[in-house]
Amino acid sequence: MLGGKNILLGITGGIAAYKTTFLVRLLIKAGANVKVVLTESASSFVTPLTLATLSKNAVLSSFVDEESGTVSWNNHVALGLWADIMLIAPATANTLSKMANGTCDNLLMATYLSAKCPVYFAPAMDLDMYKHPSTTATFKKLLSFGNIMIPAASGELASGLIGEGRMAEPEDIVSFLNDHLGKGLPLEGKIVLITAGPTYEAIDPVRFIGNHSSGLMGYELAQNAAKLGAKVYLVSGPSHLSIQHSLIKLVKVTSADEMYRETVALYPEVDIAICAAAVADYKPKLVAEQKIKKTSDEFTITLVRNKDILFSLGEMKNNQFLVGFALETENEVENAIGKLKRKNLDAIVLNSMNDSGAGFGKLTNKISFIDKNLDIKTFGLKTKAEVALDILNEIKNRIHA
Repeated sequence: MLGGKNILLGITGGIAAYKTTFLVRLLIKAGANVKVVLTESASSFVTPLTLATLSKNAVLSSFVDEESGTVSWNNHVALGLWADIMLIAPATANTLSKMANGTCDNLLMATYLSAKCPVYFAPAMDLDMYKHPSTTATFKKLLSFGNIMIPAASGELASGLIGEGRMAEPEDIVSFLNDHLGKGLPLEGKIVLITAGPTYEAIDPVRFIGNHSSGLMGYELAQNAAKLGAKVYLVSGPSHLSIQHSLIKLVKVTSADEMYRETVALYPEVDIAICAAAVADYKPKLVAEQKIKKTSDEFTITLVRNKDILFSLGEMKNNQFLVGFALETENEVENAIGKLKRKNLDAIVLNSMNDSGAGFGKLTNKISFIDKNLDIKTFGLKTKAEVALDILNEIKNRIHA
């Protein structure tokens, strides 16, 4: 949920501020862009240098910066507009009271009052302060503004008391953000299985039969499905691509047999399966245990068919929405429809090697989406990220119909 999001982290002056170094690191690891605003007292607990190094952005704490004889203004309005999410952690009783009453006496408060994005706050204070009627009233007032509270945990507090008021741990804050942002998304609660990339079929320990698939189409499908709220299993053949999202589990395989085993094992628990991998149809009948030496001008390899993953899933299909891909060079629509019917698919994505900008190794693709009712929707040339979203929208429209 946090991938690509701009997160403005406000840190106030409580002992829990030391945890924000870990929080920033986790937000960056989740793919977010992070900028930090410190209150003056917060810098007593955590240093701007540490936060700037972790966030890869300058840390701001005042309206005006004076360096080397020059003066610059930190624009709180621009900061508020930049943020997709504003997170105040730790949020002390003092800062929360200012937020509730519009007291604008520092850069953080000016930015908060300018923010147009969702604002989350993670309270941190001692037990008696947390339970005080004024604090309870502050919580209610902030919630009425639409701010979102990340509940404090119970545990040992800085005072030595045991009870509620401890700031949620960084891991729990990130989980809360992910869960909250995922609510109401189109694929929330759905489990999606996606295959991607090529398969490599071994000839000997150093050689293989493969193809030019990069896996980009499958990876974009996985990324966008997760952004729409789905839990994703991405079964990927060899690829240079990487992916990082809390809702995506990457399963790496090499051969068609490995992809078959992993895909078939996961299939019973999924709601949607999209087979975008370029699986080898054939593999060498015998794999040499040692590197084959060059001994003659001709060399023959006997190939045998691999198990058909898509056909097997079609046979196993219960309530899953099953989507295949067809890369064709002739009689494109006819061949794609034949594959759709033969393999018991709910839809097939057709792209042609004859279309400029489509196919393996490209950043773009041009597709037609054909469903089992033979409704055909053709899209223009787009980036594979845009194509992935088009495919998922077509699936979403049909499973929610």
